[in-house]
Amino acid sequence: MDVRADLSTPASPSELFEVVADLSTYPRWLDIVGRAEPTDGDPGPAWLVDLVGRVGPLRRSKRLRMARTLCERPDDATAGRFRFERRDLDGRSHSEWVLEGTVAAVDEGSRLEVHLHYGGSLWVPLLDRLLADEIRSSRRRLAALVGS
Repeated sequence: MDVRADLSTPASPSELFEVVADLSTYPRWLDIVGRAEPTDGDPGPAWLVDLVGRVGPLRRSKRLRMARTLCERPDDATAGRFRFERRDLDGRSHSEWVLEGTVAAVDEGSRLEVHLHYGGSLWVPLLDRLLADEIRSSRRRLAALVGS
């Protein structure tokens, strides 16, 4: 599954980048992230992330360890880039999760473009619908958080 989304905001690229390049902010603006806590002593940095999906009476949850594998901050001339990858340390094989994005300056502020890739098959039809709904509702919350 691959999902792409974008957001334009009057916030500066550096303000927007600081929020989206730190997974611990995601529960504040993205409802499907129930928790994202930094892990101690891990290179990366890394976060333990609880994903929670609710559709009607159904509820599913998943815990992932996500490491930031790329963090290039934006400046006046270049876009910033970030990438998070699933990096569990239990020695087992897991489905791939990758979240990557760019933050660039535009005339009226900044623009965020993200791509989420999930390489598994667990609840994919449900997840696809849930993500589409969540992207629509999270844009406003993210813009408000960056603007505050």
